[in-house]
Amino acid sequence: MRVLSAIFFILLAVAAVGAYFSLFVVHQTKQALVLEFGKPKKMINKPGLKWKIPIAQQVVFFDKRILDLDSEALEAIDKDQKRLIVDAFVRWRITDPLKFYQRVRTEARARNLLANDLESALRNVVGGVKLADIVGDKRDDLMAEITKRVNVAGKDFGLNVVDVRIKRADLPEANSEAIYNRMRTDREQEAQLFRSQGKAAANRIQASADRQATIIIAEAEQQAEQLRGEGDAERNKIFAEAFNRDPEFFAFYRSMQAYEKGLRASDTRLVITPDSPFFQYFKDPTGKGGASAN
Repeated sequence: MRVLSAIFFILLAVAAVGAYFSLFVVHQTKQALVLEFGKPKKMINKPGLKWKIPIAQQVVFFDKRILDLDSEALEAIDKDQKRLIVDAFVRWRITDPLKFYQRVRTEARARNLLANDLESALRNVVGGVKLADIVGDKRDDLMAEITKRVNVAGKDFGLNVVDVRIKRADLPEANSEAIYNRMRTDREQEAQLFRSQGKAAANRIQASADRQATIIIAEAEQQAEQLRGEGDAERNKIFAEAFNRDPEFFAFYRSMQAYEKGLRASDTRLVITPDSPFFQYFKDPTGKGGASAN
């Protein structure tokens, strides 16, 4: 019994080892290429538990998902001979594992090849357009053209380039600073021109307003003097008519005006004789007690 048990465990161990070296799992995100003595034997795209011949066959796995390649920023020359810093990334996937294995072998080498193809396509496409086209409405068309060019080379490696995107397309920092300073200078000159034009317009408006104000004031003063003269003439006419109608009342009125102006509430002093005609209405309300006031 001990011998049979030992043989059973030995056979079980051998079977376990054989299963370990014969069975493998293909995950949903992977695809497998079975190699027999280093030569491609079959492709496995469906996930699940699979088997192989131990020692004679090996399995190489490749990713089925869309992969990303973020390239380093590179320098390109646009149509206007301007130096640009372009930064882009690629989304790609392995569509033909057999060709991929035969031409590329590893993802690391595939990334290097794609980076070189992307750099070449970027330089060629950017060299035929202007910066305004890259950052403007033609950006999508340019990225589609770059994708097409990179895809041509990728198909030879069993790859499919899904998309190429330009993340950034700028002038070098030194050029950007110079352009910024030039733009700022231009804007300052333009602002100074606008200020000068505004100041000149303000001076013209102020001069026109001052001239119109002077004319209006002069006309108003002329009209005021004319009305004042007419008023004085009318007053003198009224005084003359009043004097002709009642000389005594006119004399009384003139004396009252003289009293009002001469005898004010302030410290008023008069050095005259008591018999002066100035006080004739103080002595006699009729004014006949002395000479008539002038």
